[in-house]
Amino acid sequence: MFLEAGNCSVETTPEIWGAPVDSMNASEMDEQAGLERADPGLQIPILIQRQAPSQKSLREMAKAKLRRNCSLTPARLKDAVLGFFPVIGWLPKYRFREYIVGDIMSGLVIGVILVPQAIAYSLLAGLKPIYSLYTSFFANIIYFLMGTSRHVSVGIFSLLCLMVGQVVDRELQLAGFDLNEDIFPVDRNGSNRTFPASDLPLGGMGPECGKECYAISIATALTFLAGVYQVLMGLFRLGFVSTYLSQPLLDGFATGASLTILTSQVKYLFGIKIPRHQGYGMFLTTWVNIIQNITQANICDVITSAICLTVLVTAKELMDRYKKKMKIPLPTELVIIITATLVSHFGNLHERYGSSISGDIPTGFIPPKAPNFGLMHRVALDAVPIAVIGFAFTVSLSEMFAKDYGYTIKANQEMFAVGFCNIIPSFFYSFTTSAALAKSLVKTSTGCHTQVSSVVSATVVLLVLLFLAPLFYSLQKSVLACIIIVSLKGALWKFRDVPRQYQVNKMDALIWCVTMTSCALISTEIGLLVGILFSMFCVVGRTQHPRVALLGQIENTIFYEDSKQYENLLPVPKIKIFRFEAPLYYANKDFFLQSLYKMTGLDPSLEAAKKKKCERGKSTVDGRHVEKGVLRELGQGDTTCHLVPKQGEFHTIIIDCSSVLFLDTAGVSTLKNVRKDYRVMNIAILLAGCNPSVTDSLKRGGFFGNEDPSVKELLFYSVHGAVQFVRARERMMDSTV
Repeated sequence: MFLEAGNCSVETTPEIWGAPVDSMNASEMDEQAGLERADPGLQIPILIQRQAPSQKSLREMAKAKLRRNCSLTPARLKDAVLGFFPVIGWLPKYRFREYIVGDIMSGLVIGVILVPQAIAYSLLAGLKPIYSLYTSFFANIIYFLMGTSRHVSVGIFSLLCLMVGQVVDRELQLAGFDLNEDIFPVDRNGSNRTFPASDLPLGGMGPECGKECYAISIATALTFLAGVYQVLMGLFRLGFVSTYLSQPLLDGFATGASLTILTSQVKYLFGIKIPRHQGYGMFLTTWVNIIQNITQANICDVITSAICLTVLVTAKELMDRYKKKMKIPLPTELVIIITATLVSHFGNLHERYGSSISGDIPTGFIPPKAPNFGLMHRVALDAVPIAVIGFAFTVSLSEMFAKDYGYTIKANQEMFAVGFCNIIPSFFYSFTTSAALAKSLVKTSTGCHTQVSSVVSATVVLLVLLFLAPLFYSLQKSVLACIIIVSLKGALWKFRDVPRQYQVNKMDALIWCVTMTSCALISTEIGLLVGILFSMFCVVGRTQHPRVALLGQIENTIFYEDSKQYENLLPVPKIKIFRFEAPLYYANKDFFLQSLYKMTGLDPSLEAAKKKKCERGKSTVDGRHVEKGVLRELGQGDTTCHLVPKQGEFHTIIIDCSSVLFLDTAGVSTLKNVRKDYRVMNIAILLAGCNPSVTDSLKRGGFFGNEDPSVKELLFYSVHGAVQFVRARERMMDSTV
């Protein structure tokens, strides 16, 4: 196929305005030469040849791909191992003297941050702090082996902890456990209450499994399934799923979930005993209960919360203000936890004032155990949004840091890495993990170069697991709630960006607001689904009612622009140039027609109806079945019965298809009908700027036809080429007359 500078042909042989060169007779060639002489400014056609499409069948292509991907050679095996474990490739090249100091420093800082966060986020997940420490330890080790990003910090993430906690609470409630009963035993010699196995749908678990046991069983089953989903997404190359999670959607989800997290922690700030709510409307119901029970606040917890919030917020503001001067961040959370634990222990705050404390945190590792497969059918759907969110945040952060520091990541391998960060730890009483922005930013700001820093962080957590965990027995839950709430500052501060975002893009601001509101007022999972659907509807809405324009020529140039958006554009005599800025498909074909008729001021269907009406009136006059007044009117309007309305204004419509990405069957049919309807009125329809996909769709849809060679004069490489063609034809017609 060849394209010309002035027009775009659909034949496989070179054409000049549609006629094949080898089929042109002498008169046609003389006519073409006459056109070129008549318009000295007309460019000599430049031919661009389309590449021949591949002739391979789908079966042959599938066989070739299978042969290429499934062949097992030493080289392919080596590449597969190196791809699956990137550490084998980069660790031997590790620049020890250059990187080791920064990696150790960042690893120590992240480890110090991880410990208090792990203990605090256990409140969100509804699990004991020891399980959060297990999660942080295993996630860092596995990502060190399998991750491709050098800078992200993978571990517990507040949003995922919230989602896990909501599933755990729901299943505990369905199993008959009391959500208001503290899952953490306060007494060092205490034990959780147990229930007869026959009374509870515990997935085949024995009667010795109490509330704590059932909670971690639900969490590990959920985590295992989320990891399996992520690995399957990697195997089937489904990473594109995360592209439907736009940045405004993710920001709105993070802010809405942060409001839910904040709401769930307020009761710990005040030391209020209120029922834990599940399902839709938890946000409003919890706040109503807090207000109703505010008089029962524990004065000790209130004072502790006020002091901790003041210190944490002040320290965070100082670090934000002087972060360029401070080489390492202040370990404020660790200092707060150590101080608060000492005060609580020596002041006997639990015994004297009834302040709620963390309770016993055991040391060492529990023997590994496979997740309970009997529970997985209960949480199979819940694992889907957790898998997608975990992957989306991990890949987006990995790509952000890779761009900032000048290297590349493999999105598919990231999916495998985060998937196995969930699958393997689920055998060791851990729950869902992903990359977290706050810790990743701290990691980069403290000199991190590689994931060796993750090993250092895991070592710090290991020390706590083996030796230091019991020291946090007297730590107040109000302190942990303060740490969680202050960590939400970044997401909650997104409210300040809404006015600026509204000025930049109103649709993105609306997506943010809808997603945030849905997550906060309904639930995080439903809010995420609502955000995705609303984003898709926004995209569809933009293509269903796109911008349309009538173009004018920029003086002394070959360019054309929207006459309503720009001044001093020259109208093109006798020609209407219409631009449609969207794909033309079934959902917007009616809008295309309405816009075209409105912009050109001529609806061929309406004009045809007027003509029929006039003809019926004329036949009635001939049959003498009308009154005198009507005869006079029809006599005056007899000229309107000819189908040439506004013929003096234009005789050609050029449709600028440069913004039309694709056509479906309805789009091709619409263009065929438009050409047919306007041809009856002696108005030509020309297409300009069609991309190869649109051209192929027109050809397959029979737009050009075979019965009339003139229809091949319908496709042009540019708007100006179409205008030149019309002008040349006008001069030729004038010269023949």
